[in-house]
Amino acid sequence: MKFAAALLALLAIGTSAGIAQTTPQLDAIASDPVRMGWMQGSPPPADKQIRWEDLGHFTFPKTRWSFSNYRQYTRSVGVLRGARAVSKFPRAEHSDIDAVSFIPINGTTAMTWEQSLLANYTDAIVVLHKGRIVYERYFGVTTPQSQHIAFSVTKSFIGTLAAALAAEGKLDPDKRVTHYVPELAKSGFGDATVREVMDMTTGIAFDETYTNPDADIFRHARAGGFGPRPANYNGPEGLQAFLTTIGKKGEHGERFTYRTANTDALAWILERASGQRIADLLHDRIWSKLGMEQDAALQVDTIGMAFGGGGLMPTLRDMARFGEMMRLGGKWKGKQVIPAKAVRDIVEGGSKERFKKNMAYPTLPGWSYRNQWWVSHNEHAAYMARGIHGQAIYIDPKAKIVIARFASHPMAGNVLIDPTSLPAYHALAKHLMGAQ
Repeated sequence: MKFAAALLALLAIGTSAGIAQTTPQLDAIASDPVRMGWMQGSPPPADKQIRWEDLGHFTFPKTRWSFSNYRQYTRSVGVLRGARAVSKFPRAEHSDIDAVSFIPINGTTAMTWEQSLLANYTDAIVVLHKGRIVYERYFGVTTPQSQHIAFSVTKSFIGTLAAALAAEGKLDPDKRVTHYVPELAKSGFGDATVREVMDMTTGIAFDETYTNPDADIFRHARAGGFGPRPANYNGPEGLQAFLTTIGKKGEHGERFTYRTANTDALAWILERASGQRIADLLHDRIWSKLGMEQDAALQVDTIGMAFGGGGLMPTLRDMARFGEMMRLGGKWKGKQVIPAKAVRDIVEGGSKERFKKNMAYPTLPGWSYRNQWWVSHNEHAAYMARGIHGQAIYIDPKAKIVIARFASHPMAGNVLIDPTSLPAYHALAKHLMGAQ
């Protein structure tokens, strides 16, 4: 219960279903990790230490330090950049961006871009326009070299790999999951298709309610060893073993339901279809192709299997490079990195009707979910990779912008963050279009 209670403090989410929330006690300035003195000194004073053993790294305001230093609190493997020269972004900073204003969702008072960064506990943000850096800021302890935890932005990397293999004929989305992973035959995934896993329309019995300490998401975390286990733990060892225990609830293909277990199942499918580990796929297909600045890290479970649902730790500009490659239709420096067909499939989005059946996303009317990406279907055809606590890659093809952001908001759910993020992104896109 201690593990679940600590995760509740970190991951409590708000949805239209009315999950209770508490107002954060400290704002972004008061909770600045440098100001608070976390982990300063050799060794740090006892009251300034952040420890894995008591899940301090999962507790606000300590998360404002730990999210930027997450690798020291978890098992991980490297996603290597290789020997390719760094592909540097040209710079063309705009001094007027901080003053760009917008009205938050359901708000009446204008907010500026700069104010929105504090409202969302931003750790770092970079804005590309036509491939040039027009804005870049770092806060607290986050630096251009920080391997910040990206949480569920990871899912969009996994989904892109799946879409690429499908476009190349190496993965058949219409096949049953068991075609690739027969070990899942007796689980809730047994009669699901790969496409249903890719788009999160499976009818698996997986409760991702973070306010319920008995929810499946906590069994999932314990199986992965993502925090200290109870002394009497006798559950599954590793994420893949856990996936075999998931049952079925409802029919596949009827509605979108966001469940991290789908992405871990997809990662397993990808490893079987490709014959490679996820970290190697990320290296071969993305990190070694884009002239990344740094290696990334990828969280793994107790037996070394990738946490595809949320374990990637990249640097900010490298996350932006991935976003820019996607904006360019899968190309980088004139070479096709991800098949154009795969990128088109993502950008066109999934079923809006299936998405609408899930009432947990009041800030995303008219959106859909495709290949582990969130697709807006707005007038700019924007689409996103999204992670809890405010991690994001926002791609606006019409405005030719990419925004990459790390954050450490006290509350996990983007439903709390969207009101001062999504309209800010759109306002900035229109501003930059007018400035071109």
